[in-house]
Amino acid sequence: MLKENTKAPDFELLDEDGTSRKLSDYRGAPLVLYFYPKDNTPGCTTEACNFRDNYSDYQTANVTIVGISTDSVKSHKKFKEKYQLPFPLLSDPEHVVCEKYGVWSEKQMMGKKYMGILRTTFVINKDGSIAKIFEGVKPTEHSKEVLEVVKKL
Repeated sequence: MLKENTKAPDFELLDEDGTSRKLSDYRGAPLVLYFYPKDNTPGCTTEACNFRDNYSDYQTANVTIVGISTDSVKSHKKFKEKYQLPFPLLSDPEHVVCEKYGVWSEKQMMGKKYMGILRTTFVINKDGSIAKIFEGVKPTEHSKEVLEVVKKL
């Protein structure tokens, strides 16, 4: 896992429209980079919709939000349209970026072990350094706690 006050690893992934996006594209303003397990699942939908519902507060604070999961570009497009999400969703099907950020890990559900994304959010300063890392995120409360941190940047 990465540490706070270190440089966030750059990356290049496709968004829901197939447009290439790099971390460096977002320099100059704070960025909320959130990793989530899967489109259209209850927790991930709650988390995304809470970011959506607080989006105007993020805009007022000049903060960009970007979501990343291993779902396909096509899945992201449907998810974004269904819930009217106003921010990009990036596709990391080979979990390369997830591994760079230390969020690809063994998980367990009902006794079965599998590899997947640990729900984690990185708040990245305008200079590209990591200001705050949220691990073990609770989807229902998360957007508001992130907002409190970014307002202080």
